[in-house]
Amino acid sequence: MATSSISLSFLLLCICISLLPIFTSAEDPTVSYKFEVSYITASPLGVPQQVIAINGEFPGPTINSTTNNNVVVNVRNKLDENLLLTWAGVQQKRSSWQDGVLGTNCPIPPKWNWTYNFQVKDQIGSYFYFPSLNLQRASGGFGGFVINPRSVIPIPFDTPAGDITVLIGDWYIRNHTALRKALDAGHDLGMPDGVLINGKGPYRYNDTLVPDGIDHETINVEPGKTYRIRVSNVGVSTSLNFRIQNHNLLLAESEGSYTVQQNYTSLDIHVGQTYSFLITMDQNASSDYYIVASARFVNESRWQRVTGVGILHYSNSKGKASGPLPDPPQDQYDNTFSMNQARSIRWNVSASGARPNPQGSFKYGSINVTEVYILKNKPPVTINGKKRATLSGISFVNPTTPIRLADEFKVKGAYKLDFPTEPLTGPPKMETSVINGTYRGFMEVILQNNETKMHSYHMDGYAFFVVGMGYGEWTNDSRGTYNKWDGIARATTQVYPGAWTAILISLDNVGIWNLRTENLDSWYLGQETYVRIVNPEKNNKTELPMPDNALFCGALSRMQKPQDISSALRVHGPVAIFGVLLAMLSGLVL
Repeated sequence: MATSSISLSFLLLCICISLLPIFTSAEDPTVSYKFEVSYITASPLGVPQQVIAINGEFPGPTINSTTNNNVVVNVRNKLDENLLLTWAGVQQKRSSWQDGVLGTNCPIPPKWNWTYNFQVKDQIGSYFYFPSLNLQRASGGFGGFVINPRSVIPIPFDTPAGDITVLIGDWYIRNHTALRKALDAGHDLGMPDGVLINGKGPYRYNDTLVPDGIDHETINVEPGKTYRIRVSNVGVSTSLNFRIQNHNLLLAESEGSYTVQQNYTSLDIHVGQTYSFLITMDQNASSDYYIVASARFVNESRWQRVTGVGILHYSNSKGKASGPLPDPPQDQYDNTFSMNQARSIRWNVSASGARPNPQGSFKYGSINVTEVYILKNKPPVTINGKKRATLSGISFVNPTTPIRLADEFKVKGAYKLDFPTEPLTGPPKMETSVINGTYRGFMEVILQNNETKMHSYHMDGYAFFVVGMGYGEWTNDSRGTYNKWDGIARATTQVYPGAWTAILISLDNVGIWNLRTENLDSWYLGQETYVRIVNPEKNNKTELPMPDNALFCGALSRMQKPQDISSALRVHGPVAIFGVLLAMLSGLVL
């Protein structure tokens, strides 16, 4: 009996070794994470409240990957409602199946687990992930997402002494379900209760504005060293000005594009945006220094409490930070400074990208535009007795059957491929209306903000070129102001109130891609659409097949099987089988 067990063990070992090259690749390694998403009680602003945590952490862990890595994230939904995670700025090349929004994925039901499996193909940079459904991001569930360059690709600056992720965002003491009910009842969300930095409330810089007993964020540094600090605005709807007392912010990268390196004393970071700065610790450390994220484009005297304050602590610091905070830009009633600052952010066309060729080798300014869409928002409207937000006169209704699944199984009537190229002139309507993009086309999109508040817009699956912005209504003559050489390539751009922003998109990534406002209230109320891009010659080179573990809902609900333990094999594919073989082997050996 012992001999047969040893023989079987030896056979399994040989099988494992022989299959190893199939399951892993020296060229494309895999990084794996297990996320248990649940509610915990926390008090970031001094009041106990329910927040969404990942593995008991708020915010969630940072995903750390390298260009071309395969990223595997097994998500266990321990909330009491459906869940999807989306990976803002990660382009999901050839695989919108993994995008984590309702146009592509059925949600993960409570008590279920589901595994995302995607490749960060030809990307570098700073991003974040978050739950995409039903305002859940307003309760947490977010974390950083870093894609490091491969070691063979040079970076356009010296290697920093440390790499630090900072997540800033406005915050409400009410949780996402209460905020959702307010919107459903036709109310505004009102002023946030504060701003968090890495899930923590403000340092008590002012005894009147900040109550005692609030935990604040502290970043520990060594004097004389330079750190890379990646800052994402993961909030609900408030633009924030980020600054560190007495320190320059040398901008180096934004959402996967290296920038022309310029120093800023502060920078406006809008909802959904990410920047990374190189910050040198060159002060005398007579005391700690304030890290500030304060609300912008609001009545700043009334919004004083909507300020996040953390501490930058040198190892040789001689005392605590004290005194007033460093001033924000003095342009409360004039956005010209902020827009000029945004225009100053330019692409470093001489730096290497994720591949060994200069970023600027793609001459976007000389490519003929094949299609133009003017997307215009307006203040919220009432449609069928409900408050709704619109884009070009259409308030998007999420399909019961995700668009990508509907295409795969030829479900009729799931959506309409009729989103207008110009805003509707008639009354607004609620539709599941989708943009028909042309594969390998070059699309110009004008984002016109006719509201009185700042918006930022995001497109999944792509980095687009931000080529122009200005006040007033966009016209054909506005093209004369476009930056056709070194406009930044990114996934999220701001659009100032009463202004426009123009972007160019090379439609080379097949799939169904969400185009939305990042302001959670307007997104929830319907200010979004999708861009459908289909290769007429269907093949696995331009789009991967539907994953084995795809969830089914809507018209395809009958295809969904109950989840059981054996589903792990379908979820993980070959890697899981390899693990089972190893488990069998270890059991026999023991």
